Amino acid sequence: MQFRERKQVAIFITAGVIAAGFVLFRYLPLRRERKAVEQERAAQMLSVSKAAAERQNIPVLTEQLRQLQVAIGNYEASIPAERTLGEFLQGIASLMSKHDLREQLIQPGREVEADGLYCIPVNMQCKGSLGQIFEFYESLQQMDRRVRIEKVTLVNDSDLGGEVRMETSSVIYYRGQGSQG
Repeated sequence: MQFRERKQVAIFITAGVIAAGFVLFRYLPLRRERKAVEQERAAQMLSVSKAAAERQNIPVLTEQLRQLQVAIGNYEASIPAERTLGEFLQGIASLMSKHDLREQLIQPGREVEADGLYCIPVNMQCKGSLGQIFEFYESLQQMDRRVRIEKVTLVNDSDLGGEVRMETSSVIYYRGQGSQG
């Protein structure tokens, strides 16, 4: 009977080793692989749902882009290819005179070049009522040339007669000959 018991024990041990081998070398690796596939599938489903949600935003973004294009207009056209500083300064003086601003002083600074775009600082000073100065700025905004206002200083006259002294630091631009649009 001992032989028979040994045979049964050997069969049980062999069955246990086979079962352990199956679990260790087949079941557990397949289980890990299945989990990885499920996680990858969940990530892909999340990506697909995000893409679907973002696709719904495309018409809104398209409309925003259209509105920005309308607001900007032809920005390149507002930065001339030539310097034309004299014309610009004459235009500023004309605007100041048009709005009855007095004690006009318009001084260009030294131009600076960066990536084919030239910047010319322009300092403006004048005197008038706050309404006149406001109208001057509105007219300045309507000019064909882009003007960036960097600093505005408004100071009341010492006699408080309603006159305001305006000092403005601004920058105008023009493109170099080699950087046409």
